[in-house]
Order: sequence, then structure tokens, then C-alpha cells
Amino acid sequence: MMNDNILETIRMIEEQKLDIRTVTMGISLLDCADSDGEVARRKIYEKITGRAANLVSVCEGIEAELGIPIVNKRIAVTPIALVAGASGDEDYVEFARTLDAAAKAVGVNFVGGFSALVDKGMTPADEKLIRSIPRALAETDVVCSSVDIGSSRAGINMSAVKLMGETIRATADLTADSHGFGCAKLVVFANAVSDNPFMAGAFHGVQEADTTISVGVSGPGVVHRALQKVRGESFDTCAEEIKKAAFKITRVGQLVGTLAAERLGVQFNIIDLSLAPTAEIGDSVAHILEEMGLETVGTHGTVAALALLNDAVKKGGLMACSNVGGLSGSFIPISEDIGMIESAAAGHISLDKLEAMTAICSVGLDMVAVPGDTPASTLAAMIADEAAIGVMNHKTTAVRVIPAVGLGVGDMVEFGGLLGRAPVMPTHTPSAEAFIARCGRIPSPVHGFRN
Repeated sequence: MMNDNILETIRMIEEQKLDIRTVTMGISLLDCADSDGEVARRKIYEKITGRAANLVSVCEGIEAELGIPIVNKRIAVTPIALVAGASGDEDYVEFARTLDAAAKAVGVNFVGGFSALVDKGMTPADEKLIRSIPRALAETDVVCSSVDIGSSRAGINMSAVKLMGETIRATADLTADSHGFGCAKLVVFANAVSDNPFMAGAFHGVQEADTTISVGVSGPGVVHRALQKVRGESFDTCAEEIKKAAFKITRVGQLVGTLAAERLGVQFNIIDLSLAPTAEIGDSVAHILEEMGLETVGTHGTVAALALLNDAVKKGGLMACSNVGGLSGSFIPISEDIGMIESAAAGHISLDKLEAMTAICSVGLDMVAVPGDTPASTLAAMIADEAAIGVMNHKTTAVRVIPAVGLGVGDMVEFGGLLGRAPVMPTHTPSAEAFIARCGRIPSPVHGFRN
């Protein structure tokens, strides 16, 4: 039996592209706040480089020992608006540069947490951070940013939504030489979670322990292979096979996370169950949905298939590990999933269909390229629509949209690496400018009050 399990794991890794997508160290920077910005930045650099000094080497050791690929090693920190607010600095670009330098010093792929939480209102520090985002992302390499603009409890901060539309537009323009690539490192959330290990939306919440390890697993190929074995069977059978596959994937993630936490001497936090695809063949969430019987993702039935997948993944993972958190479901990024790329390029999937799918999946409009001249008000309206889905359904939704500067509908923008490539998708041309200009707050739904 043990030999069979070992052989199955080897097949999952070698043939079905099972990997650990990320091991993310969360680091609290609350004790780094200082009225002198330079002192605060020195404390931040020293704490990150101290706590994460061995993160990469420990992960590489586990990778070699177990034979399980660990694709990314990352850091998430306390939302910088909470830390930098104690300083008298007028913008926080230097804080972003400090994060960039610290991340490079310890050798991680990305650092997340250049963030603000403004679902109910903005402090001066929050606004300073948001206005610093375009330059921060243009002038750093591995810093990721996120802003939470709504929650089921507080409603939607439409003033922040308007500002974020302008921020995405400015970030695209400042990184125009790479077709707005800076926007690939920026996420706008509703109902953001504090223990998400995935970029670009990771940050370390104030309620978390001082230093933690979280793991994001990935196994679309494993789930796809499991469904190939039950072609033509009922949906009940499909759900059972997905649960079994998710259980196995999660067990692998728990093993890696537990070992990493023990060897680094920090707290093991959570496993994020999300199926995170890549642009490689055999590693696609879209192809899982097509295996259920859809001719192509985006056709009628896509949302129902995604609902089955998302629910079964959660049920299987929860049976495997009691420390489940983050987003935990299925990601449907356009640029990072070969099946989504193909469907979007062929015109089979639209932004409207993606919105419907986001009512079911883990996140929202993710890695979506839109025409380079898309106005800020349209970007803000896209954020508002996604936030409404999340707020009304008590789930996390997000927008990571890239105005591909210099490109139009049908063009392909190349991001490279895990970020893949994306066809530029059309937006609706009628304006939402007057709607976005109202600002203020969309109140929380009546079912948001549960005390």
C-alpha cells in the first residue's frame, strides 16, 4: 500500500504537474512603526531579512528531500499603510523600495503587503499609500500591492473604488513600455482575507501571529486526470473523484508546510486549497471544466461545472487538513490558464461570462487584459461590479485587470513566466463615468448584520 501511494505521488508530480505553488512567510511589521520614516524602513528591512533569511534554503531542502517542486517562495507583510502611517512621510514609495530590497536580499520571488484596507473609509495614511501605488509598482520589481475596498459588513467604499480606477490607469501609463505590466502586481479586493498566500493579493493581517508559514497548493492536472477516469459517469461520481484528488493534493501541501514551519521555527498557519493553473498544457482549470462535457469553457453550463468543481475541492481539502484558509477554491485567471487563453482568444468567453463565473470561484476578474485606452471610470465600474458580487454573497472577489497600453481588442500581451499571456478583451463602451463620480458608500446588505 505504501509503495502504491509513493508511486501515485510520483505520477502526480511527473505526469500531472502537481506542485506546491507557493510557500509564503507572513511577517508582522507592526513593531516597525516609527515617527521617523527612515528608522521605520530600517526596522522593516532588518526584520524581513532576519526572519526570512533561511526561507529559500529551507524550501529548497524540502524540495530536494521530498522531490516535490516548490515553485515560489514569497513573503507577505502587514499592510504598509498601517505601519507607514506613524511616519511623517508624504508618500510611501520609499517603503516599497525597502520591501523590494529586503525581498531581493533573501531571494524570494515576490513580497506582498504594499496594501491598504479601506472598505469603510480611508485614513490619510491609506490615501497616501494608494496614491503611491503607481510609482511604487513602476519603480520596484517584486513588490505586490492590494487594496480592500468593500466588505459584506461595511458595504462598498465607492470613493475608494473611483480612486482605484484612477490608480490602475496611472499604473498602466507609468509601465506603458511593458504594456501596463505594473497592473499585474495590483489587486483590488472585496472581503479580502488576511492569510492569503497567493500573489498579488497577499498581506499579513493584524490578527495573525508574528511570523507564520502558509502554503498554496496547485493540482489542476491531478483533478483533470481523475475526471478522465470517469468520463460519462454522473455528476455525483465526478464530485467524489474531485474530492479524492483534492484530499491527496492537500496532504502533500500540509506535509511541506509543516516541515517548513518546523525548520524555520515559526507557526504553521494555513493551506490554501486553490487550484492555481499555469499557461502550460496539462495544468488548466478550464480543461477540467471541459472534461466534464463542455465543448469549450465559456459556453452555457460553465458556471454549473465550476460550482461543482469549487465545492468538491473545498470538501476534499477540508477532510485532509484542519488548517484550511486563504481563498481555497479555483482560480480562473485569463493569462495563466492555457484553456482560458484559448477560449478568450476564440471569443468564446467574455467579461460578462467571467463576472458570472466569479460568483462561484475563489476570486474574480483575474489577469484580464483590456484595451490600453480603457478610461479610469470603466476600470472603476468593473471593480464596483465585482465588489457587489462579493459583498452580496459573503465571498472574496477581486479585480486584477491590465490596460494593455498600445494594444487593442484581439492583440496578445505577453507577461512571461507564470503570468503567461492574454488576449486583449473588449469592454462595454457606454460610459459609467457619472455613476462612478457619485462617490460615497454603497451600504452593506441587510444580511451583512449577523450579530
